[in-house]
Amino acid sequence: MEMGQFKTVALIGRNNTPGIGEPLAALAGCLTQRGFQIVFEADTARENDLHAYPALTPAQIGARADVAVVLGGDGTMLGIGRQLAPYHTPLIGVNHGRLGFITDIAIADMKQLVPQMLSGSHEREERSLLEARIMRNGEPIYHAQALNDVVVNRSGFSGMAELRVSVDGHFMSDQRSDGLIVATPTGSTAYALSSNGPLLHPQLQGIVLVPIAPHALSNRPIVLPDTCRIAIQIIGGRDVNVNFDMQSFTALQLEDTIEVQRSKHTVPFLHPVGYSYYRTLRKKLHWNAHSSLGEDEPG
Repeated sequence: MEMGQFKTVALIGRNNTPGIGEPLAALAGCLTQRGFQIVFEADTARENDLHAYPALTPAQIGARADVAVVLGGDGTMLGIGRQLAPYHTPLIGVNHGRLGFITDIAIADMKQLVPQMLSGSHEREERSLLEARIMRNGEPIYHAQALNDVVVNRSGFSGMAELRVSVDGHFMSDQRSDGLIVATPTGSTAYALSSNGPLLHPQLQGIVLVPIAPHALSNRPIVLPDTCRIAIQIIGGRDVNVNFDMQSFTALQLEDTIEVQRSKHTVPFLHPVGYSYYRTLRKKLHWNAHSSLGEDEPG
């Protein structure tokens, strides 16, 4: 069989998920029979008692694996995507649970589709990342990457945050709000969408700024080129935090500045042949839920 470009395949499962070991083992066996070399992410192997294959850290996966198959949800894909981005390891997402925006293969189809994709029958796209650092008294104190978004927000018990936003060194605005979302096109369907931000196609080279419950209704979402550098300074408010893909955060002080720009890294996603971003939107957002037309295609 023609193996294409992939030989070593890493399998990664969502943490603390009962019952996920069985489909992971089934997929590993299916791929082994087809001649692929299988490795497991170390936590996945330990939690699911999968010890018949090598267990590697994410960094070791980046160095040794040709592709990673993620069984879980969008959150699992976001986490491993950030870790593997420096290695440019392609990701395949198998959905374990509700339909995801970036885990687009149904678990019932994985044994058929994943081997086909690994043998070269796939569509590839690059997703942009954000990198951010927190500056305090002119010195960086924290650094992180985000595939979805960087979010500056207040705690649930404090008053509004007062933020000063600059782009490429030019003052844009001061705003009083519950916070501000800086999102990639991938992240435009996450928290930014629930805050009335626009949908950005994944291949659009842009960054969207979305205020969270702004005091002034004239504070609107804005889409900026992804070549710009965004600075958000905390000028007022208590208990203001910043988080990156909702997974890491740190307490901020007055006058701290969060600097955000596009990362030099991208995350390659692999999709089955015939993948449609618009089909995913229709299913996830129920755009035609009350239509007499069919689920996927016009009648």
